Amino acid sequence: MAPEDVPITAEGKRVLIIGGGDTGADCLGTAHRQGAVSVHQFEILPRPPEERPEANPWPTYPFSYRVTSAHEEGGERVYAVNTLEFVDDGEGNVGAVRFVEVEQKVVDGRPTFEPMAGTEAELPVERVFLAMGFTGPERGGLLDELGVDLDPRGNVARDDDWSSSVPGVFVAGDAGRGQSLIVWAIAEGRACAAAVDRFLMGETDLPAPIKPGDRPLT
Repeated sequence: MAPEDVPITAEGKRVLIIGGGDTGADCLGTAHRQGAVSVHQFEILPRPPEERPEANPWPTYPFSYRVTSAHEEGGERVYAVNTLEFVDDGEGNVGAVRFVEVEQKVVDGRPTFEPMAGTEAELPVERVFLAMGFTGPERGGLLDELGVDLDPRGNVARDDDWSSSVPGVFVAGDAGRGQSLIVWAIAEGRACAAAVDRFLMGETDLPAPIKPGDRPLT
């Protein structure tokens, strides 16, 4: 496909990617190949340590600083910042973003990100790509039609038998757990299938390897 046929391109543009995960890295690599003038990648979390923390032993996923092949191509990763506003260039297009540095704290057992006074700034950009990952099951449509309850994180609420608030509607995978790995989705699917079998037949011989509230070892 010729460059002029691509509806959205980073060629000749200053690019910002909001989100520091794998999808953000894919955006970064693509922006470089399309000829972006500059590429920044924002992440609200603080920069991970160089080495695996003691509280994060193998075989849990290593929360340490990584440099992917895309990052080796260039770009600047900015950690512990939160985007506040898109700034109009005067012609209806994005011309910059306002952002602020944040400090991570834990309030009532949940992480929060508090803005740090005096750190607001603007970054000139012409392209912004959102790569913030999974934020919960999509509202509307099926969820509204079923009338299921949601938990405080926006996922479908479920009990210890994988059942939602609506009898006969069961929940497994990211819709109930939130963003996670495929191995958890597989295990949840098998355990949920056992719960459905028990609901329909009164008993089950199917394996149930995990419970809804199980979490990775830390």
